[in-house]
Amino acid sequence: MTQDIGLTSLGGYIPRLRLQRKSIAAAHQWLAPNLIGKAKGERSMANWDEDAITMAVEAARDCLGKDDDRSHIDAIFFASTTMPFTDRLNAGIVAAALTLESGIQSADIASTQRAGTSALIQALNAVGAGTAKNALVAAGEHRRSRAASAQEMDFGDAGAALSVGTENVIAKFIGAHTETVDFVDHFRGEGEEFDYNWEERWIRDEGYSKIVPKAIAAVLEKTGVSAGDIDHFVLPCVFPRLPQSLAKKAGIDPEKVRDNLALQCGEAGAAHGLVMLVHALQDAKPGDKILALQFGQGCDALIFEATDLIGSMADKRGITGSLAQGRQEDNYMKLLVFNGLVEWEQGMRAEQDNKTALTTLYRNEDMIMGLVGGRCTKTGTVQFPRSRISVNPNDHTVDTQEPYKFAEKKAKILSWSADFLSASKNPPNHYGMITFEEGGRIMMSFTDVIPGTVDSGMEVDLAFRIHSKDDRRGFTRYFWKAVPKVEAAAGQTAQAAE
Repeated sequence: MTQDIGLTSLGGYIPRLRLQRKSIAAAHQWLAPNLIGKAKGERSMANWDEDAITMAVEAARDCLGKDDDRSHIDAIFFASTTMPFTDRLNAGIVAAALTLESGIQSADIASTQRAGTSALIQALNAVGAGTAKNALVAAGEHRRSRAASAQEMDFGDAGAALSVGTENVIAKFIGAHTETVDFVDHFRGEGEEFDYNWEERWIRDEGYSKIVPKAIAAVLEKTGVSAGDIDHFVLPCVFPRLPQSLAKKAGIDPEKVRDNLALQCGEAGAAHGLVMLVHALQDAKPGDKILALQFGQGCDALIFEATDLIGSMADKRGITGSLAQGRQEDNYMKLLVFNGLVEWEQGMRAEQDNKTALTTLYRNEDMIMGLVGGRCTKTGTVQFPRSRISVNPNDHTVDTQEPYKFAEKKAKILSWSADFLSASKNPPNHYGMITFEEGGRIMMSFTDVIPGTVDSGMEVDLAFRIHSKDDRRGFTRYFWKAVPKVEAAAGQTAQAAE
């Protein structure tokens, strides 16, 4: 009996900061008053220590769940057009942060806005061909844009992840088709910071309106699925009402077109096809058929059918949960500073050489990238960092430690400080001692902090973030940070009051 191939889990991540578009328009009123027409809603804005990799990692952690054992994943595909490294396997960084096994397939998929769906097709093909049993697809996008441009309003930052396999399938893969056409709607040449965009009418009429219908017709013919059977139509597109028009042209009910999330987070480039697909899966019912499309030098088209197990994803944060965790941001200058679009005075404390010792990074990769400490096999004492000698005060055993993963463990703030003197893109710089419920403690920086809300005893989540950058050599260093759970603290306070 042939096993069904399909999606086995989902995950999503949208940065908590949501910059109000009216704040952007107000800042440019003197220069570009026409932007007021785009001043509705909000766009997701990555914090200064987030990038395509960190967002993909957070989405993948949501997808894989809290289980430390991830040995079942034997392939990873990372998709983005804003990877921090041009010549370093970015998927390898994601794999290290997730503590995946070393004997896995891995690949970066880039250079097109349909990189996310193309990565998903490659994962499905790998599982179908038997070269992988369980593949992970992770996408993240963090695009920079010129000030006072339409892209500054339209873009958003986000990540999404899907796992592919043959067991516990939540959405069965029906089929896919790809149209490859060198239609250039925009491009970013080597060494360029921003996209160069072509005329909108040309993109709409000659690009979307001619290429997308061919992909839809081909995938429906290949799979034998009728247009009337489609329950969710996914197509990232910044042109209002164009997806509805294309759906109607293909015989699909325009009411089935999914919200492109423009007003809630903006368009997340190569990740947005998967962002919308995850969002659709979270709303899907057993038997629903989803047509997922992504335009970019052609078009990818995939059809999935939700199974009876789709309800098992109710505990996932996904895109629905990420949207609900947004925090309003009205300071437009943060967008410029966080994205390195303005030169700002960092003070003498920032004047240091940030050269990375790559040998040390390699030898301690699991500790630095995966937050893996040690547990004494004799006494059970947990510690970070791992060392030859146990920190147990009553029994300093030697060479008895085994790897112990901290990233998914429950933790609280023991002590903390808020520092305005150290160099920070988002002062004050919060840091402190974190203690773990199962033992162990780590001194680390905090992120996504709301000043005035941090307190000892507060629960924290752990997040893989940028630690610092070596701008002289173009190297990004990553580590883990604590994210205070303000919502949980507020709930505890309310219960105490009652």
